[in-house]
Amino acid sequence: MPVDLAATSDTDLAPAAGRAEKGPRLALGILLLIALLVGVAHALVNYIGPYGFHRDEFLYFAMGRHLSIWGMDFPPMIALIAEGTRRLLGDSIVAVRVVPLLAHALLIVLAGVLAREFGGGRFAQVLAAICVALSPLFMRASNLLHPVVLDQLWWTLALYALARIGRTAEERGDVGSVLAWIALGIAGGLGILTKFSIGFLGVSMLVGLLLAPQRRVLATIYPWQAAVIALVIGSPSIVGQIQLKFPIISQMQALQAGQLEHVSYFEYMFEQILMFGPMMVLPVLGVIRLLTVPAMRGYRAVAWTCLAAWALLLVLHGKAYYVGPIYPTLIAAGAAAVELGTGVIRGHAVGRITGNVLKGLLVILILLYGAVVLPMGLPFLGPTYMAQYAARLGITQATRTNYGGQLALPQDYADMIGWPEEVAAVARHYKELPPEKQKEAIIIGDSYGHAGAIDFYGPKLGLPPAVSANGTYWFFGPGTRPGNVAIVLGDDSASLTRFFRVVRPVGRMNNPWGVPEEQHARIFETEQPIKSIQEVWPSLAGQH
Repeated sequence: MPVDLAATSDTDLAPAAGRAEKGPRLALGILLLIALLVGVAHALVNYIGPYGFHRDEFLYFAMGRHLSIWGMDFPPMIALIAEGTRRLLGDSIVAVRVVPLLAHALLIVLAGVLAREFGGGRFAQVLAAICVALSPLFMRASNLLHPVVLDQLWWTLALYALARIGRTAEERGDVGSVLAWIALGIAGGLGILTKFSIGFLGVSMLVGLLLAPQRRVLATIYPWQAAVIALVIGSPSIVGQIQLKFPIISQMQALQAGQLEHVSYFEYMFEQILMFGPMMVLPVLGVIRLLTVPAMRGYRAVAWTCLAAWALLLVLHGKAYYVGPIYPTLIAAGAAAVELGTGVIRGHAVGRITGNVLKGLLVILILLYGAVVLPMGLPFLGPTYMAQYAARLGITQATRTNYGGQLALPQDYADMIGWPEEVAAVARHYKELPPEKQKEAIIIGDSYGHAGAIDFYGPKLGLPPAVSANGTYWFFGPGTRPGNVAIVLGDDSASLTRFFRVVRPVGRMNNPWGVPEEQHARIFETEQPIKSIQEVWPSLAGQH
């Protein structure tokens, strides 16, 4: 029977014993329709859009080709997905990005499911789904083959499991749903396989449970069983770190020194507001409702977990999107708060009209904001139009680089331009070598982007595999060729003279839309190495 929100109080719709029979129905059909429309938009833009692969995607392709599940410096989930997708569906942009598209669709549906969990009816469920569909935070993350959207999905699944645990524990006075504890462990394990940032959620969840009324569950075996499940599922990531002597430490040090030092507390907070605009009222209302409404007592751990994660990443100077995974849950709680709050305006027609007007205005504001920032999340405008659009918006944070510089385009868009042209230029210089030199020549990329692009586009152009000491590529090794002759993309002559007696510049790229190091990337031909590349390789470890 439909719920009349104009004659129903917050307490009436709150989760309670028997809620599954009396509570709001799941608007699954509408949620699936929203997810389908967003998925079609992603696929269409990837098919006809003006941009190519992202530099990070080239790295994940390379990781898939060098797959070693128990011995990688990076959680292997993204490498497994990259290799599996390419083998099953091919290596077109549409095919490669199917999994992140599906992850966004699941995130949209899950936001609606969470809104229902928090007592929200059809309006709340649809509102939460629309916000997760339109926010540039989720839109951009799911338009690339990247672990970010998967991280968002696993956090949200874990928080949903925590919500179910808290509600059932409150209803029954026990440890909550055993199945939910298992689901929490599975979500945590998938998170470990995807990104080590899931550790922030684990710490925050412990804080949340300690502060929540259900803290007694920590004295039982169930949360620790969930932790064991997570560690078992995520063990390939952990074993890889042990085998390689914890490269995550040097990676985090490089990240802290190179990128995170540019993130101020103000930027951390302000950029989150930019990512959500008027949607930001929902997480705020969601936290307030979960922490203050008596009927929400079972969800206190969820609210405290999200707040703890937000504060932890603020203190650590994390990037704004790092804490993005808490928002589908808080948006869902806020959407339920809006629906139920306007529902208590009752008693006469004016009250019902006022409630509907308030809800309508909020939806209009969210849709307008989503339309305005859509080009920031979905790359359908070409570089020239995108640069003009970004300049007119005047939001400089949207086009800042990871190192604090300023671009004409968002950095993700700049990182999807120019790669085929660079590789084609390298191939031309390689083919100009005499046949005897081609047989012993190596191709060096000074960054994982250069090396990855060469390995992706190069085989069709007759290039041998690339060699790079940058980041993860160092673990792939130097190959078997001694490097008596090398074609180098993207380095500088001063650096190369440390390793080669002969260094000749032979080309220079012109990519005005790229990030600074790609705008005028140089190509060198080198000969007469001081030592073979195999001899110098151990000394190059840790190049980031």
